[in-house]
Amino acid sequence: MFLTTLKLLITLLFIFSISPAQNQTNSDELVVDLVNPFIGTANGGNTFPGAVVPWGMVSVSPHNAPGAPSGYLYGEPYFYGFGHTHLSGTGCAELGNIIVSVASTDGNQNINDFRTAYSKESASPGYYWIYLDEFKIKAEVSSSERSGIIRFTAEEEIEIDLLIDAGRNLSLTGGGEIEVLSVNEITGYNISGGFCGEENRKNVYFYSQLNYEAEQVSIYQDEVFVEGKKYSVKDKSLICSTRIKIRPEKPLLIKTGISYTSKENAKVNLLTEMPAWNFENVVESAQSKWNNVLSRIEVKDVSETNKTKFYSALYHMLIHPNIINDVTGDYPNFNEHNTSNYSDRNRYTVYSLWDTYRTLHPFLTLVYPEIQSEMVKTMLDMYDESGYLPKWPLIGNETYMMVGDPSVPVIVDSYVKGIRDFDIEKAYEAILKPVTLGVGEKAPPIRAAYHYILEYGYIPFDQNMQDDWWAWGPVSTALEYNYADWTISKFAGLLADEKTQNEFYERSLGYKNLFDPVTQFIRPKLKSGEWMEPFDPLATEGSGDWEGSGGPGYVEGNSWNYTWFVPHDVNGLIELFGGEKRFAEKLLRSFDNGQFTINNEPDIFYPYLFKYTESYSHHTGELVEQIMDNEFGINENGLPGNDDCGTISGWFVFSALGFYPVFPGSDEYVLNEPLFDEVVIKLDKKYFPGDTLIIRKVNGGERAVILNGELIKENFIKHTELVQGGELLFIIPEGVEK
Repeated sequence: MFLTTLKLLITLLFIFSISPAQNQTNSDELVVDLVNPFIGTANGGNTFPGAVVPWGMVSVSPHNAPGAPSGYLYGEPYFYGFGHTHLSGTGCAELGNIIVSVASTDGNQNINDFRTAYSKESASPGYYWIYLDEFKIKAEVSSSERSGIIRFTAEEEIEIDLLIDAGRNLSLTGGGEIEVLSVNEITGYNISGGFCGEENRKNVYFYSQLNYEAEQVSIYQDEVFVEGKKYSVKDKSLICSTRIKIRPEKPLLIKTGISYTSKENAKVNLLTEMPAWNFENVVESAQSKWNNVLSRIEVKDVSETNKTKFYSALYHMLIHPNIINDVTGDYPNFNEHNTSNYSDRNRYTVYSLWDTYRTLHPFLTLVYPEIQSEMVKTMLDMYDESGYLPKWPLIGNETYMMVGDPSVPVIVDSYVKGIRDFDIEKAYEAILKPVTLGVGEKAPPIRAAYHYILEYGYIPFDQNMQDDWWAWGPVSTALEYNYADWTISKFAGLLADEKTQNEFYERSLGYKNLFDPVTQFIRPKLKSGEWMEPFDPLATEGSGDWEGSGGPGYVEGNSWNYTWFVPHDVNGLIELFGGEKRFAEKLLRSFDNGQFTINNEPDIFYPYLFKYTESYSHHTGELVEQIMDNEFGINENGLPGNDDCGTISGWFVFSALGFYPVFPGSDEYVLNEPLFDEVVIKLDKKYFPGDTLIIRKVNGGERAVILNGELIKENFIKHTELVQGGELLFIIPEGVEK
């Protein structure tokens, strides 16, 4: 022990004598210059390249693939217009509202199918441009939180029809309203909805100004000219055409304010955020906002490629959830049709919680706790307005997408890690409401089929499919409930409610009822207690009647993807396997046989499970390095699949920092190894005691992790330790396998 300690001290003396010059990069380099918004716009990433500010309501982005989730797929040949709202990285299409485009005046094109070829485009945070070949026009866009601006610059004088489509979004033709206020002012709304085939509907209001006076303004419904200055329609197309002759010396500008409460507030949003016609100022402001939030983490490293991966991933993490309130504070209530108001904070929407509870929200809790606090408060307000916490809220509607009870780990994780400036009593009440059932009472939709867990200890495969709310993938759903129940137990313990703590801890161990010791898979079971037969652990279809639903009993996956989904009791799962050898070797086979998928959420923490073993711990470093190198890139294919509102980007960001939240709701991260030589995280003094956390990696000496001079003896580190600030030092032996 003495010799080991002596060697460590000698190593530290050597390390601290190293000149920091090797880590320096160009001090004039702006963080926004390291972001590539095109990352994830191909390969199923479903991101968009258009202009948005951090957590902004408005995102002005091109549509070149109107049926795609974000309206954009890299390389598609035609431009269909700029939408003003978008989803980043989701698996289904929605939003894309208030589409602005240009068309020729010769009348040869169907006004409901306007499109034009383009040859060049470019993007950076808060700015995008595209060159429209037919018109010889450069179209540029930027945005503020609630408003967008588009600039059309023509190479030569040209007459065009500027089109404002208020009838369609990316998922349906819902109709809407157009009102022509003057030759350069148009207002109205679009009826949005149809997310993943759901019935959700919401009005998206707009108010637009032009810097030209149109020669004529016309309204068309299904290509038919409509008399008058105001027209509304449902489930049909609706377009406003403004004829304008653009002069090269005077670009055409259109500014549009967006609101989810009223046309009047859309106008207030625009006039407050963009009162002038200075396009460059809007771009400068947007990019300054991105620089400010991205610079909360400073990376020092010689690899420009890895820095681009990192900051582009961080950029994608700061788009959703996004604000929904107007500058007045007005916002649409959750699952209602009325409006409320905040005077002291922002209201948020687009919570892809089944995804984001795993990486995004834990990351916001650490690095942007003031934003996470507002998001938790929003979730509790949704509880007040609807009676339950949200599951997948989108623009004031609950879509009930995916499974489990994902609000619970988000709230508990925030509380555990030091965000406590919300109504704790209300949060506890909201969390317990759907799991406190009377005898024979069926669970509410937020906990669909949970009553089976109380009766059987699991959700049987032969559940009653005639119920209004049955469990999609009963195995997967049960595992998600087990994990959520563990976080309830954790919360109850911190609130000194020992009875509830013990009760929900026992419920959280229900996964053991679905573990088959013979096949060593977690698999579907019947009400009788017998295993469902036939059983194919490789099956990926059959859980629902749609493609990609998952194998029988599972959600978007199979038994290989879910057998290790016990983040709250990994050591208990190891015992069920009969020890770490069987546990780790079978887990390793899931990587070797292609059953691990970094592009879907349930198993994304699996590379870190090897750290719970003694003999197989090194596999974590090997696998994480392979995934970061091979699955993430710096071009349009740079994401391995749906980014799911920043969740997969969050996996990369945490992995690059050298620690990972395997089970949010605990105070613990799993340690691995940072990607960079040095990272500085600025901590928020309102929530945490430290000023900065410096993460350093040095080569040479005996492998060790040292926090503020103290050797970390295990593979884990606590959040409360990190937010004290100081230095987290990783010593990496040279020429030695991880």
